[in-house]
Amino acid sequence: MKTEEKLNMTMLCDFYELTMSNGYFQAGFQDRITYFDVFFRDVPDKGGFAVCAGLEQLIDYIENLRFEEADIRYLRGRGLFSDEFLEFLRRFRFTGDIWAVPEGTPIFPGEPILTVRAPAIQAQLIETFVLLTLNHQSLIATKANRIVRAAQGRTVLEFGSRRAQGADAAIIGARAAYIGGCKGTACTLSDQLYGVPAGGTMAHSWVQMFDSQYEAFKTYCEIYPTNATLLVDTYNVLKSGVPDAIRAFNEVLRPRGITKCGIRLDSGDIAYLTREARKMLDDAGWRSCQISASNSLDEHLIQDMIRQGAEIDLFGVGERMITARSEPVFGGVYKLAAVEDGQGNIIPKIKVSENVGKITNPHFKKVYRIYDNATGKAEADYITVWDETVDETRPLELFDPQATWKRKTYTNFTARPLLCPVFQGGALVYDRPTLPEIQKYCLAQVDTLWDEVKRFENPHTYYVDLSQKLWDIKQSLLREKR
Repeated sequence: MKTEEKLNMTMLCDFYELTMSNGYFQAGFQDRITYFDVFFRDVPDKGGFAVCAGLEQLIDYIENLRFEEADIRYLRGRGLFSDEFLEFLRRFRFTGDIWAVPEGTPIFPGEPILTVRAPAIQAQLIETFVLLTLNHQSLIATKANRIVRAAQGRTVLEFGSRRAQGADAAIIGARAAYIGGCKGTACTLSDQLYGVPAGGTMAHSWVQMFDSQYEAFKTYCEIYPTNATLLVDTYNVLKSGVPDAIRAFNEVLRPRGITKCGIRLDSGDIAYLTREARKMLDDAGWRSCQISASNSLDEHLIQDMIRQGAEIDLFGVGERMITARSEPVFGGVYKLAAVEDGQGNIIPKIKVSENVGKITNPHFKKVYRIYDNATGKAEADYITVWDETVDETRPLELFDPQATWKRKTYTNFTARPLLCPVFQGGALVYDRPTLPEIQKYCLAQVDTLWDEVKRFENPHTYYVDLSQKLWDIKQSLLREKR
């Protein structure tokens, strides 16, 4: 059995990708250029938008795509694949092109967030990992951003490692949560690998280890005088927890001139308890003492506690963020949009379904985001055929997504392409931003959305429309497939 460190991620694919690839090889399609799009159909939690994440890990995967001898032996042992195909896999490398939406970008249903142009086998074999990394991290970044917005400027930390679905979900999930706006994590390895600031103080076991709660608090303050956040709900928050914390602060921190400190609550009626704790701390002269809260929080609970006047400076959010418990699947899909013929002409392809929501948009496409020049706000996304440009000097008409008989006209606008080149001819051409840069970009881009799109209940449906040329191509293909 291989250890996790030795796994070859090239083999993290659905088996049908290998059987199809062998079939493509036998049929002579291995060099046929194909175009695949990644898009999603519904925003998690019935929200107004999602946040794209996971590109960094996809880049690492593409750069390391190769089959090892152990992989070839395994595939030969299945008795399904030709020797010629297995020899092809021995030399396998990615030589195609990839365009993607930068991490941290707000994204909307139906629009390509990543496009692959590559020979058929290459494009097919990467499907599983492309979806895995984009679906997982976009899900967690989206949930984290909802929770951060609910906190209304208060600090949010990711506390979910022990409840994540496996080690990778904990480590990468903390990265995605940081992109969404969290200030840090409890996961040490995410800090070591990605620079997501890790922190933490004590559990209830620390308090229980000592003969008295006061002794536990005093000892902790002596060992960590500049990082003293005390967990005050092991026994009784108001009768002993907060009073013992104040006593420890008075005896250890105050003589040293240290005013930075905190308490944390992990149970009970947190809104009520934090209001009472705030009064006690203020009366004792510890107005600078921060109050933290944890305990199965999400955006709705945080919003409710703030409405109830809770005195909370920092939220530690665990399982409901790291698992996106309210809707734990991001429905990104990977669909063929076009192929090239022998002369390099792009032939659009469409998937038709009796479920209208599953009909795909064909062709090699661009996505533009339309910004109102007067407000700086994002107004709509506009999907075009690859060779179209948007003339910003002419009015642009888009259909209302909720009432397709309506049109909305934009005049004073800027159209910015969303998809950036990442790989060209198999070579990385994307300048990878740092994680803090991605987070800053994410928060700035979310700020360009109208509040009506960002609200949690019944958000305004953001405009995403097709150009007339793309619409006509789609309708023509649908008529052909009747």
